[in-house]
Amino acid sequence: MNANTFAAQLKQQGINLSDKQKKQFDIYFKTLIEWNQKINLTAITEEDEVYLKHFYDSITAAFYFDFTTELHLCDVGAGAGFPSIPLKICFPQLKVTIVDSLQKRITFLNQLAHELELNDVAFYHDRAELFGKREQFRHSFDVVMARAVARTSALSELCLPLCKTDGSFIAMKGPNATAEIADAKAAIELLGGEIKEINTFELPENSGERNIVIFNKKRKTSKKFPRKPGVPNKTPIQ
Repeated sequence: MNANTFAAQLKQQGINLSDKQKKQFDIYFKTLIEWNQKINLTAITEEDEVYLKHFYDSITAAFYFDFTTELHLCDVGAGAGFPSIPLKICFPQLKVTIVDSLQKRITFLNQLAHELELNDVAFYHDRAELFGKREQFRHSFDVVMARAVARTSALSELCLPLCKTDGSFIAMKGPNATAEIADAKAAIELLGGEIKEINTFELPENSGERNIVIFNKKRKTSKKFPRKPGVPNKTPIQ
């Protein structure tokens, strides 16, 4: 998927990129590849694949959820900025907070935000389990997102504590989403969430099945969660 096809595909979904936004994606790609030579940000480095499997894939959440208002979004384990930075480019009014456990990635994201001239973005070097315990962040975000970070049972423990009551948790998943959600039902309920919808589709160019899973936050999460770093992954809530 080249840059022109990328823009055309988004236009079909009602997302019309300006010349400035197209330039931002071009800068994003070039900055990503430049930094990837110094630190491990992505195994996907061909331009067509970056546009499809990182940029377009990140934005697919907007096909099923309205990002056009002034939402405060938290991206847990964003790595090189996916999905929140592509969404921020498309919807500049978003306020974005990214938490990632590797300082080198946070350094990259700060430079990227400078290169892209982004406002209302904040990057935190922290474990998600510790970040979710901080009073200034618990129950404070309209939307919490994660893409390819962990199984849903563990992911819900990292993300739901950060959601406002009546906010949304969006998990971007591959083809195993239905089985993962079945395993995570007890955790989601315990953490104050409920499944709203599962949206299944195929990425263009036979690039595989994707699932956008949207959860509602119906009540505050117990202060017991998230547990200590590493525990949610090792011992998911049953």
